[in-house]
Amino acid sequence: MFRIAQFISEIFESTPVLPRRPAPGPVVIWNLVRRCNLTCKHCYSISADKDFPGELSTDEVFAVMDDLRAFRVPALILSGGEPLLRPDIFDISRRAKSLGFHVSLSSNGTLIDAANIDAIAAVGYDYVGVSLDGLGATHDRFRRKEGAFDASLAGIRLCLARGLKVGLRYTMTEDNAHDLPGLLALMDEEGIDKFYFSHLNYAGRGNKNRKDDARHRTTREAMDLLFETALECHQRGLRREFNTGNNDADGVYFLHWVERRFPHRAEHIRAKLAQWGGNASGVNVANIDNLGNVHPDTMWWHHNLGNVKTRPFSAIWQDISDPVMAGLKRHPRPVGGRCADCGYLDICNGNTRVRALKLTNDPWSEDPGCYLDDVEIGLVASATA
Repeated sequence: MFRIAQFISEIFESTPVLPRRPAPGPVVIWNLVRRCNLTCKHCYSISADKDFPGELSTDEVFAVMDDLRAFRVPALILSGGEPLLRPDIFDISRRAKSLGFHVSLSSNGTLIDAANIDAIAAVGYDYVGVSLDGLGATHDRFRRKEGAFDASLAGIRLCLARGLKVGLRYTMTEDNAHDLPGLLALMDEEGIDKFYFSHLNYAGRGNKNRKDDARHRTTREAMDLLFETALECHQRGLRREFNTGNNDADGVYFLHWVERRFPHRAEHIRAKLAQWGGNASGVNVANIDNLGNVHPDTMWWHHNLGNVKTRPFSAIWQDISDPVMAGLKRHPRPVGGRCADCGYLDICNGNTRVRALKLTNDPWSEDPGCYLDDVEIGLVASATA
């Protein structure tokens, strides 16, 4: 994940450049349930409104949680499907909070209502993320349910009224890119704390719809808008977060933006970007699916590393006998093509390996989702140099 607002702050208030250090344990995105009341177009878990056999029991979830805490996992993102459809979600959430995890609820927002907002507020989630794919009809079309936008916005407002930190989560394609400015305006109007921009990744339903992936020019325009919006918020003194995910080339593109807008700060920003280090799948980000299978991140559901029902997560995560995990944990990673020769590999770390795998059947080939040209990544000299 690329934290735009954090790097905007570095332009004006520098912090020391430190050596890269791995986190004590990975952030775990936990798909506790696969059932969902929606059938979203780009769902990576291909959820549906039905029960899926073999999901972890409450006691099994608690046992895994104890192992995660002992392994120094700092944060849990409780996801689905729709996690609010799991009957024990608040028991799980309270237990996670009591163990000291930073706990986030990842919801589509349509089921947050007057009947459960007291329970949601009582848990004291550190963050509630709600997915919006656009405004009004755009969102409803992506979510395949009329009225989904209004229901999600109502849920967001209930959370905000209870003082919960709320964020919008948005995945851009050519079919909804036009609504990005409107969503950022909505964020400002409603006083929403955070905006997470996800590039379309080729997994689950996203893989089936990759022909709709945003063209590179559209992606660049979206990044420019996010950078300028984050800058404006910083200048207005607003503590708003803007993050991107699933394309670590964003860090390199941000550096080029800084070189144009704040050239005197470019050297420091480049050093801080190298400290960040780019893609962290299999290192600082992990996924446990509804059946207990462990994956390098949520886009790797086709690749199982082990199952927490039969082996502790802590043992699975440290095992590099799996060649994919061995490669993900290497730094730099054993990437090929443009990625291998890129002058900014230390910043993006080879970007998102699952895209390369889906298109070439090789997880170490160049990432086809990189939207930077050969000049921008240092493969050829600029004609104006």
